[in-house]
Amino acid sequence: MGRLKELRKYVDGELNKMEDEDKRNSAIAHLYGVSLAATMIAKKRGLDAEIASMAAMLHDLHAYKTGSYDDHAHKGAELAKEILGELKLTDEAETDMICSAIYHHDDKLDTDGPMDEVLKDADVIHHCMNDLSKPIKEKEQSRFDKLCAEFGM
Repeated sequence: MGRLKELRKYVDGELNKMEDEDKRNSAIAHLYGVSLAATMIAKKRGLDAEIASMAAMLHDLHAYKTGSYDDHAHKGAELAKEILGELKLTDEAETDMICSAIYHHDDKLDTDGPMDEVLKDADVIHHCMNDLSKPIKEKEQSRFDKLCAEFGM
């Protein structure tokens, strides 16, 4: 089994523990949606698409497991490091790259490393395009506009 598939199997197991069906379905849609967007963005930018997809699959898992978004990016990076260590899917450099992306993914107004930016941008794409009836958040508007220009939308 490929390592992305193995990670998804693990994440699915965690999400299936969520009792609220609507929240569980929303979590699944978000993690898989961000994962797909991260894969596409990373490929376009010449970065490791598999690592980007793995970061996306884990980026909000802490919030979904705990029900809290309080400092979820930083706590999520810690959880990702534990999971990746347990599953032994990545080497140290890959783990650091994934955890950095998760750690910084909520800092939408800041610019960080290339993989950090992939995850932020993938998260913004899903937030802005998953439900077109919702207005775009002010902190995401500029990033979304740049993504639309980058992808010719």
